[in-house]
Amino acid sequence: MAEFSTYMENKIIEVMRATNFTAVAAYVALFTAVTGLEDDNPTDEVPTAGGTLYTRKLAGLSAAVGDGISSNAGDITFPTAGAAWGTVTHCALVDHETNVTWGTDVHVLMWTELDAPKAVGTGDTFKISAGDLDVTIA
Repeated sequence: MAEFSTYMENKIIEVMRATNFTAVAAYVALFTAVTGLEDDNPTDEVPTAGGTLYTRKLAGLSAAVGDGISSNAGDITFPTAGAAWGTVTHCALVDHETNVTWGTDVHVLMWTELDAPKAVGTGDTFKISAGDLDVTIA
């Protein structure tokens, strides 16, 4: 992951100020554009309606090693697309599994552009192999 969202940057400051921050599980969300990821108000998450069968997946991060480095311990396999998802260009770690209100109930923690965009058509499966979702905090 390359970028913290503004929301997460502010939460890190809150931790250093000894204010409350509740730990959350990180879920991987897929996007067809970068719009709104930095500002915690994305507009281009892969659609969940119309039989696409898309759902966010638990990141399953390993314990931190070295200098703030982690990755997914196992494969992250999304459901087989029941309808085309479009071209996935970005992914993000978010703090909620289901699609609720961005910036209120669900927040972008970190996001990044994929090394290579991936067109996902009907019948395709999007997978992030174990160790390929790199999270580095430096």
